[in-house]
Amino acid sequence: MTQTDDTQAALSYTSYLALDEVLGAQRPRSDEHDELLFIVIHQVYELWFKQTLHEAEFLQSNLEAGNTAHAIRTLRRILTVLKVIVAQLDVLETMTPSQFTSFRARLDQSSGFQSAQFRELEAVLGRRDERVFAHYPEGGEQRERIAAAMRRPSVFDSFLKYLANSGYAVDGERDVTRPVAPSPELQAVLLKVYQDDGGPSVVAECLVDLDEGMQEWRYRHVKMVERTIGDKTGTGGSSGATYLRTTLFHPMFPDLWAVRSKL
Repeated sequence: MTQTDDTQAALSYTSYLALDEVLGAQRPRSDEHDELLFIVIHQVYELWFKQTLHEAEFLQSNLEAGNTAHAIRTLRRILTVLKVIVAQLDVLETMTPSQFTSFRARLDQSSGFQSAQFRELEAVLGRRDERVFAHYPEGGEQRERIAAAMRRPSVFDSFLKYLANSGYAVDGERDVTRPVAPSPELQAVLLKVYQDDGGPSVVAECLVDLDEGMQEWRYRHVKMVERTIGDKTGTGGSSGATYLRTTLFHPMFPDLWAVRSKL
């Protein structure tokens, strides 16, 4: 095969996108019509989680480098992806409870609670909760990825570094393995950021949008579970909607919300 032929083969639509593998990755365990929809939607979620993690890493590097324009563009991309993720629930909700029940038993112990990428994304955004490890065996690759994310600076930590590099008096000695706690001192700095009304204030508002988007996802997820299985136990043994309701209205960036009453 000539180099030209090899290049053309590599750039074909099917081979470049690995469509044989992607389209062969849906393996329903029943003959129920709606199981394929369930699988496709969750696989697409995982692809979007992968992309969001990719963008979050890029966001942090741009924040820490003080690149305001790139940070804002990346945040806006993440926000757009989040809107798509939330909108996908509309498709999932076309499946009635009885349609889901028709194949639910085939899921065995598999559950969305086991999505390691989503748990990693939560950690990247600042969640520090070792209870999530209950779904992942010790020593496993997925558990280590989540644990590593909990040990690294979060998106908010990168934002604090960005503010410090922009000339604001931010204390850079925070323990990044601990969850972000509200700080009156930081809120005073953020008040100055908003009063200056420059690039950092735009970044701050985009982070509020991101926080709100994640809370919207959690709310819509809870309502989808409630309308599909009510308060039944989840397939992975979780308490299902009962647990999910406890995750609502907990901001990732509490200081960005607290400062609003002072603006």
